[in-house]
Amino acid sequence: MLSFSSFLANFVATFLLLHPSQAQLNSTFYSTTCPNVSNIVTTVIQQALQSDPRIGASLIRLHFHDCFVQGCDGSILLDNNNGTIQSEKDAAPNTNSTRGFDAVDNIKIVVENACPGVVSCADILALAAESSVSLVGT
Repeated sequence: MLSFSSFLANFVATFLLLHPSQAQLNSTFYSTTCPNVSNIVTTVIQQALQSDPRIGASLIRLHFHDCFVQGCDGSILLDNNNGTIQSEKDAAPNTNSTRGFDAVDNIKIVVENACPGVVSCADILALAAESSVSLVGT
């Protein structure tokens, strides 16, 4: 009986791994819940660029550092928790390497005022990187 259970578990696992997914990323995900999110992010970055011309590159690098470790989850934005958890933000490889946290915080404040509780921090960071490429890449 144990061998049948093992066979069944392996069969289900294999089926789930090989079954194609129909989920797709959608560039219009926030079109109904927060339709101006891209414009908000771009406006805040334009303001930040006035005082710091390097902020665009910093936001792109911040997005890279977030995605590099365990996927684009916004974990690089988390602060340490009273010394019990060391976040990516303050990890040794990111010391003096990542910057732009204030710009992301400013974007988050403006986005939260417009669309409270709708847009994730990971998406804000991705949108900030995208807008930075558009604004600085010309």
